[in-house]
Amino acid sequence: MSKEISHIDGYKNLLSSISGIYTNAQAQVARSINTYLLDTYWEIGRYIVEFEQGGSTKATYGKALLETLSTDLCRMHGKGFSRSNLNYMRLFYQHYPICEKASHKLSWSHYVELVKIDNDLERSFYEQQAILENWSIPELRRQKKASLFLRLAASKDKEGVLKLAREGQVIENPIDLLREPYILDFLRIPEPYHTSEHNLENLIIENLQHFLLELGKGFAFVGRQYRVTLANRHHYVDLVFYHRILKCFVLIDLKKEEAGYSDVGQMNMYLGYFENEENTQGDNPPIGIVMARQKDELQIKYAMHNISSQLYVSKYQLYLPNEVELRKEIERIYIQYEDNEHSENQ
Repeated sequence: MSKEISHIDGYKNLLSSISGIYTNAQAQVARSINTYLLDTYWEIGRYIVEFEQGGSTKATYGKALLETLSTDLCRMHGKGFSRSNLNYMRLFYQHYPICEKASHKLSWSHYVELVKIDNDLERSFYEQQAILENWSIPELRRQKKASLFLRLAASKDKEGVLKLAREGQVIENPIDLLREPYILDFLRIPEPYHTSEHNLENLIIENLQHFLLELGKGFAFVGRQYRVTLANRHHYVDLVFYHRILKCFVLIDLKKEEAGYSDVGQMNMYLGYFENEENTQGDNPPIGIVMARQKDELQIKYAMHNISSQLYVSKYQLYLPNEVELRKEIERIYIQYEDNEHSENQ
């Protein structure tokens, strides 16, 4: 009988409608639980902080308060009230003194990672970026470890850094796509570094999901070794993507060592070909990125003289960057920001 019903006209629509309603309800329940959990943990954090600030409690008991609370609450309510978790709730309230400022689009596990960041600008950036790009917890951890905020901020002025912190990395222009350097640690190439451009490309394809996350929001993979035929000669673009937001092709050529003037000329040729032969109505001019281990800034500057194409040469690293050195580059902006915040609060 059930097989006969499954062939009745409209049954599939009925099944789809019920499934859709149920799935939507599940999502709403999950969102409601997450909202309730965040609000509850924020309130717990508030109680702890206000108790500490109610006299000499903090000075007298210090860490013992959280340890005692953890023991008693675990006995009363079971797991979930470890000392570290209570400390995260405390930090949650301190970093988000107004509960509504914490986005319910993120989970408590996201906020556990975020409250570990001391600097307000960095924390705000990672929060906004996690929302914009729908980062999982492992991806949020990876981007923190790879110092994404510091890499982006190092090339911006004060206003640019503040905008990053408020909005995340908003893609409006081709230059917004660039990260310096790109971090390809997910390829797990052991030191000392020895690999060919072909092997590097193969590893990227094998780890395409991670590579797309490193590139940023909006990239769709088109192909590898994309053939460009000119005067009966074949040339090949290493990687071709399409950017949904900017509505244009993005071409990437990989160089295992230093990028030179010939690489710039070759990429410019590819851009000309794509704009004239591959673009369709509504497409914007393509963007080219020569991604290399090293680049001679002066040589690249002159190689790109009078080139009007959207062509960029950017470095990549196979290992995590030196966070201390990156942080020094934008320390001055931090100090200016903190001075301004202090002046406004007085």
